[in-house]
Amino acid sequence: MNKIIYLIITTLIFYACSNNQKGKLLFVESNPKNGFNYPYFLFIPDNISTEEETFIIVEPNNSGFADDDFKKHIEKAERTATKDFYLGNYVAQKLNYPLLVPTFPRSKTDWKIYTHALDRDLMRQKHNQLERIDLQLLEMFNDAKSRLNELDVNTSNQFLMTGFSASGTFANRFALLHPNKVKAVAAGGLNGLLALPLDSIEDKPLDYPLGTNDFTVLFNQEFQKSEFINTPQFYLMGALDENDAVPYDDAFDPNERELIYELLGKEMLPLRWENCKKTYTDNGVNVIFKTFKNIGHELPDSTKKEIVDFFEKYLN
Repeated sequence: MNKIIYLIITTLIFYACSNNQKGKLLFVESNPKNGFNYPYFLFIPDNISTEEETFIIVEPNNSGFADDDFKKHIEKAERTATKDFYLGNYVAQKLNYPLLVPTFPRSKTDWKIYTHALDRDLMRQKHNQLERIDLQLLEMFNDAKSRLNELDVNTSNQFLMTGFSASGTFANRFALLHPNKVKAVAAGGLNGLLALPLDSIEDKPLDYPLGTNDFTVLFNQEFQKSEFINTPQFYLMGALDENDAVPYDDAFDPNERELIYELLGKEMLPLRWENCKKTYTDNGVNVIFKTFKNIGHELPDSTKKEIVDFFEKYLN
């Protein structure tokens, strides 16, 4: 990391720590030797318990744009980690749990690699820094656990996961990949589309991220179906949401799009959303769905509070 970026990051951290009165922010640089090629932010609420076991909250970063200037993604991740406008920070402050926000890039040059949504193009990367960022995130989590332990904060070996829009899609897909690490997941703004715990529909294979058909080829692991269906999940959409990523080539290739339209529906709401909901419930997934009236592609505080209540229910 060059000196200019380092100075920018240092300034950001100083600003966040000196102005956010509800917690402290740590910036952890990339550590390839420990398995993660990108830095991450760790927000620690002031009232965090040093007596009871706590859960780290993970919210994947979602810049909302593609840019080759990495410092712009760092700046957006810093805001996600420190402002309660964002779901993860809101939940962290309400539950007094630490929050981990990775700073994965999203390239304008390689625009089809939708890093912040954990798409198929990303998961096919080999022999570069982007290879298996899902595993890199797990190593960030292990690193954060060690740092919190040094502060006498005892954290669970599982974490809570949140996200909205692209980061919500990331959270849903990550839970499909690593249900044994996710204590519970809550996400919204999902394009009416979820990663399905199925190999196929109507004898048509569903490869990742639509389903689990090629898990062994792509990830060298079997789909942990029993763990996934038992993982508490809360997925929500706004009834007025018109933000649909499916038609766009950075999110899906033509073959994926054709399958989504044919098997789940071209209409995002209510058709596609209802079909995904039915698939989850028919397969016994431990899931709560909610469609909020008079809400578009947004997360008002009332909605975020329901997510906090959801986490508290399964933690208590």
